[in-house]
Amino acid sequence: MSRLKEQYDNEIVDAMIKKFGYKNKMQVPKLDKIVVNMGVGEAKENAKILEAAIKDLETITGQKAVATKAKHAIANFKIREGMPIGCKVTLRGEKMYEFADRLINLALPRVRDFRGVNPNAFDGRGNYALGIKEQIIFPEIEYDKVDKVRGMDVIFVTTAGTDEEARELLTQFNMPFAK
Repeated sequence: MSRLKEQYDNEIVDAMIKKFGYKNKMQVPKLDKIVVNMGVGEAKENAKILEAAIKDLETITGQKAVATKAKHAIANFKIREGMPIGCKVTLRGEKMYEFADRLINLALPRVRDFRGVNPNAFDGRGNYALGIKEQIIFPEIEYDKVDKVRGMDVIFVTTAGTDEEARELLTQFNMPFAK
């Protein structure tokens, strides 16, 4: 069992019950899934770029990535409907906690000029979105083998009803919010 999952089961549930006054353990919000998305607009010219992005995403998350396709045709961007333009991974269970632990404790502190993540990036329903500018902050990525620095979006989907509850949950997981 991952360290974050044990911490959630042992300490975080009790702290959240104390703070929000839940009557039952099952009311305490928990991490439902983490979606990691990488948009690769250059893939329309060269399919090899998308393959490299998928390989990077699989290395980072430890799970198979799926290619995402364009929903609409956009003439200005030379994109047709159904064209592959990105990739994503949905993490649940043990792999989700493992990834969250590596992201919070290893990758984010390696970001240049890091002052914390945006505390206002909640969507109003208890989900948190985080943008990462470069994939090389993850220790699994070998810097020499990177063909191009790419960014990604990491979305933490929680069962929390409000942003305040979700912020407290992520704070308990040691998410470094900017002051």
